Amino acid sequence: MTTERQPDPILWNALKQGDRRAFAELYERYYRILYNYGYKLLPDAALVEDAIQDLFVDLWRIQQNLAEAESVKFYLFRSLRRRIHRLSEKENRFLSIDQATLASQTDTTPEHQFSDGEQQLTRQLAQALKQLPDRQLEVITLRFYENFKTSEIAAIMGITDKSVRNTLHKAMIHLRENARYLAPFLGLLFLLLA
Repeated sequence: MTTERQPDPILWNALKQGDRRAFAELYERYYRILYNYGYKLLPDAALVEDAIQDLFVDLWRIQQNLAEAESVKFYLFRSLRRRIHRLSEKENRFLSIDQATLASQTDTTPEHQFSDGEQQLTRQLAQALKQLPDRQLEVITLRFYENFKTSEIAAIMGITDKSVRNTLHKAMIHLRENARYLAPFLGLLFLLLA
């Protein structure tokens, strides 16, 4: 018997009612994505894992008081970023995107495998992304890798929509200037990698 994948809002509402299976499904669905994002912010596996565990423990603990979540993914990313920021301050560390891990984010399923030329362009893009300042890289990551809207990125990062747009614009200019050979392909590559 196969079970149908439930949409996030249904799982969220079930979690609010104390459904352990919904809680487990949300945890399994988002753990890896949250870990990848968290590790980019604070490259310390143990602290990121602790932050994710604490986030989900709190979700279970306050389940009946949870607000409606228009986007569960957005809620979890924003909550994790805040926790990691607090942990990084407590540990006297700075938030910084681990730029080297961006290259490893491409999907390896057969339908997502690239030709040799595409792989080379992907490597070149990853190299160009390594040169971005941390804040620009985080905006690029949230926009093109995690598909968040400008307003959601602003809320996750605690900045204004205008700051997100400006940072994204500066990042694109930086990429165009420092990777001129990629300029014609940047739009296509971001769509492929998103």
